Amino acid sequence: MDRSQIDGWFRPNVRQMRPYVPGEQPQGGKFIKLNTNENPYPPSPAAVRAIQQAADGALVRYPDPLATAFRIQAAEVLGVDPEWILCGNGSDDILTIVTRALVGEGDRLRMPTPSYILYRTLAEIQAAQVDEVPFAEGFQLSPEFGRPHPRLRLAFLPNPNSPTGTVVPPEVIQEVAQRLPCPLLVDEAYADFADVHCIDLVRKDPRIMVSRTLSKSYGLAGLRFGFLIAQPPIIEMLRKVKDSYNCDVLAIAGATAAIADQAWFAENRAKVIATRSRLHDGLRGLGFEVITSYANFVWCTHPQHASRSLYERLKADGVLVRYMDYPGWGDGLRISVGTDDQIDACLSLLAGYVAGGSGIQDL
Repeated sequence: MDRSQIDGWFRPNVRQMRPYVPGEQPQGGKFIKLNTNENPYPPSPAAVRAIQQAADGALVRYPDPLATAFRIQAAEVLGVDPEWILCGNGSDDILTIVTRALVGEGDRLRMPTPSYILYRTLAEIQAAQVDEVPFAEGFQLSPEFGRPHPRLRLAFLPNPNSPTGTVVPPEVIQEVAQRLPCPLLVDEAYADFADVHCIDLVRKDPRIMVSRTLSKSYGLAGLRFGFLIAQPPIIEMLRKVKDSYNCDVLAIAGATAAIADQAWFAENRAKVIATRSRLHDGLRGLGFEVITSYANFVWCTHPQHASRSLYERLKADGVLVRYMDYPGWGDGLRISVGTDDQIDACLSLLAGYVAGGSGIQDL
């Protein structure tokens, strides 16, 4: 059987789409990983103990399909009712569930650009129209983002945004949601590192949903656990679409213990924010143009050195950062906040390249 026959089994939109490409996850060699926005510190010891205890006796049974223990604990921390929470296998699972439930073939899925590239992939899987609206000056929402369209079924807004780390004020988000003819999902994967969030908006307007993840601020990227906060009628409908058991026993146990340990969370958050400030200052001291970030990463470019060349040099020297190129906007480096030692090593290498190289033509 030749390749063309196999390709013919798949829907045309799947054949034509470009796959989502996550950041590099090297399986061999030693690297300082500053490319996928993971937390540089171990998770709460309470989470590790809970996972170990669950592994001792709970693996022979199916997990709670609604992750009730987590919803109860998260509701207490976040000040909402458990029925306002839907759990998923990472926040990407949450985004997938919402897209599958709301967006059909030929519909429109709106997102700002530049932003999280998975949004486009989710639209293309549904054979939907990708409705990208460029950010306005200062990475704020343009009037076009709130403009109605008869086929618009869902809008995604990452806040803080990736790759820039910038924030749209909640009052602006509320105003935009009131103009949209569809739900607005505020993707708060990095909100724990910012000073604002939109959970209060969910209480005021059923069109607004908020997604969160434990991958970043709770150090559980390998566990895969995320959740959605929305009004109960929305949650009830989304439960119809999710996989039966989309969160496993170990993930539920670890996530529940992690979100309960708010002392660990506060200490970890403070360390990441302090190092983020050092990274901001260090890059600017080397002549980089840096956007002030409210996430656990920093976006930067250098006026005299090509971003791809800097990325390749760092990789050759054992430091992984994320090189990203957005058509119509430009390219740059997204550097995750690591430990102080990791950031010092990265800055030291960049200082050498900037001081010793001849610029854009170096590589």
